[in-house]
Amino acid sequence: SCGRFQFASYYGDHMVLQKAPERAVLWGYGPDDAEVTVSLSGGPVTNNASAVSVAAGIWRVTLVPMEAGGPYNVTAVLQNNHSITLTDVLFGDVWLCGGQSNMAFTTSQVFNASEELARVSKFPQVRIFMAALEQSDTELTDLAGVEVPWSVPTAKLLGGGDFKHYSAVCWMFGRHLYKALKYPIGLVTSCWGGTPVEAWSSPRALQHCDLDRINGFPMPYTPSMYLSVWTNSLLWNAMIHPLLNMTIKGAIWYQGEANTDYNQKKYSCSFPSMIDDWRMAFHQSSGGQTAPDFPFGFVQVSTYRKASLSEGFPNIRWHQTADYGFAPNLRMKNTFMAVAMDLGDEMSPFGSIHPRDKQDVAYRLSLGARAVAYGEEGVSFQGPFPSRVLVNDQYINVTYDQRVSVTQSKDIFQICCSAARVPCDSLSLWVPAPIMQWGLSAIQVSTNYCSLNHVAGLRYAWRDWPCDFKACPVYSADGVLPAPPFTLNRWPDKR
Repeated sequence: SCGRFQFASYYGDHMVLQKAPERAVLWGYGPDDAEVTVSLSGGPVTNNASAVSVAAGIWRVTLVPMEAGGPYNVTAVLQNNHSITLTDVLFGDVWLCGGQSNMAFTTSQVFNASEELARVSKFPQVRIFMAALEQSDTELTDLAGVEVPWSVPTAKLLGGGDFKHYSAVCWMFGRHLYKALKYPIGLVTSCWGGTPVEAWSSPRALQHCDLDRINGFPMPYTPSMYLSVWTNSLLWNAMIHPLLNMTIKGAIWYQGEANTDYNQKKYSCSFPSMIDDWRMAFHQSSGGQTAPDFPFGFVQVSTYRKASLSEGFPNIRWHQTADYGFAPNLRMKNTFMAVAMDLGDEMSPFGSIHPRDKQDVAYRLSLGARAVAYGEEGVSFQGPFPSRVLVNDQYINVTYDQRVSVTQSKDIFQICCSAARVPCDSLSLWVPAPIMQWGLSAIQVSTNYCSLNHVAGLRYAWRDWPCDFKACPVYSADGVLPAPPFTLNRWPDKR
């Protein structure tokens, strides 16, 4: 590798570079102290960037801000004699897609896959890239491997084998964004099935949550030869850290299933801390080009086992929001969430933990991006959430922050009964609170099952598999967005 002249692994023909107002960063390798000049040609302008010197084997250039469009050629010249040209380069918005197997789940695995794949050719300006599955116990400067180099999308690339390439959620999110924005979108996927948040978090982020000492899958011993993908920071090192120099617009994330029974109570710290840390690191490493609070969207985990009474899934759904129940919130600013607990798929050939309806997941994420990342007026992206809860002897009145469409349910709402005025938890006695009646933006639920005791808490959809497909009892008035789950204490801890 000594002295080779080339671009870093994630720059190539057909790539999308981040458009203005941010400036795209380009870097690569060369012989020490040599001079490298990078220029753009084609499109509306020809723009000669200044020359830079190679230091410690690496050169790096920040382009001037470029409006969306292209195609351009990007040429790097070494000492006026050796040149490399990347062709068909577009400027647009670059989104990073991360997480575990539901993000890895490919476009050929979704419902109506053949239709999805047939539409691909209509979106030549949505470009795709995917990092290879690699792990490292130290932070890498560049990717150790590339699974899909920058490409114009094809049915073959999007249907490259189950859980291989290309991510359905990422692709369909990009397709929705392109339809809304009408300029190029670059998608960078870096995900790995069955992985916990700890593997994607830097040591700094883990330390913040006292997770730096807890490491690896709970086994009696791990042979030192074998790096488990459950090892702290292993995938941060190999699959996120190398991307930090790239200027990006935002990120989306689908992960959490692996943490339903691994450091689950810590997730309300570990997930927001990972987001904070990614933001800081991308901002710093891009020389301040990637926003320090870049928009971050995530999918609230779907369902797993239909009759399960385990609270692993409801707890993680809650912790994914830093225990607020909705996003963005005070702890997780500039975030957006797609609820997916109403998209369960018991008959999925890939196992019920992998629902095939990724179209609705991507669509709900795209609504959040349009509202939060792009500030588009009048885009609803959050399902109804309680703004006020009033308790009296016979019933509880739940007033929502928006108009609701409601169907009858005897047990989607539950109340916690307590003789003392203390907070409820999963071990408390929770009983059904049947829906009695509803109005435009309020629901009344019965407290009959709690007649002798205080009603100390109220929760909604607090189950692994709370409702049938697109049939939860509470949606936005237009029936599009499900109300997210919540749990509320009448007498919280005096902290």
